[in-house]
Amino acid sequence: MNSKPSSASKIDNHVYKIFLNDLNAKRTVFGGLIMSIADRLAVVVAERHSGHTCVTASVDSWHFVAPAQENDTLLFSAAINKAWTSSMEIGVRVEAENSYLGTKRHIVSAYFTFVALDAEGKPAPVPALVPENEKELQRFAAAEIRRQARLSVREQLKQYKA
Repeated sequence: MNSKPSSASKIDNHVYKIFLNDLNAKRTVFGGLIMSIADRLAVVVAERHSGHTCVTASVDSWHFVAPAQENDTLLFSAAINKAWTSSMEIGVRVEAENSYLGTKRHIVSAYFTFVALDAEGKPAPVPALVPENEKELQRFAAAEIRRQARLSVREQLKQYKA
């Protein structure tokens, strides 16, 4: 199976304009809306990379760094950080832009794990990822640390399953 670079599947600055119906009781953007859009974009990256239908297996390290406000424009960027046998980690970063002032602020970072599925719904092999620069190499290494943490927690929690 051939390997692929992140540039073959990434999404840069997908735009979502905030309106009143996107706000919660505190008049900031409803977090679930951001989560939903991030998941939809991350699956596009996973499917572009793998060439298969993909499903969300987990979401890690979801961090709301700052709120988005009424009239902000959200900018979503998503890229694959690492691929394993049939799974991939996709990192998503969200910024809020004040379109009137031209300012941006980081509001969310999250990491999604997707599994590629074959026609029978079984895990399918995915191409390896080839990091192309220093930043991608750092994300590649950090993804392995997060994966090992996920697997360790899963193993530790087995004792509590009924």
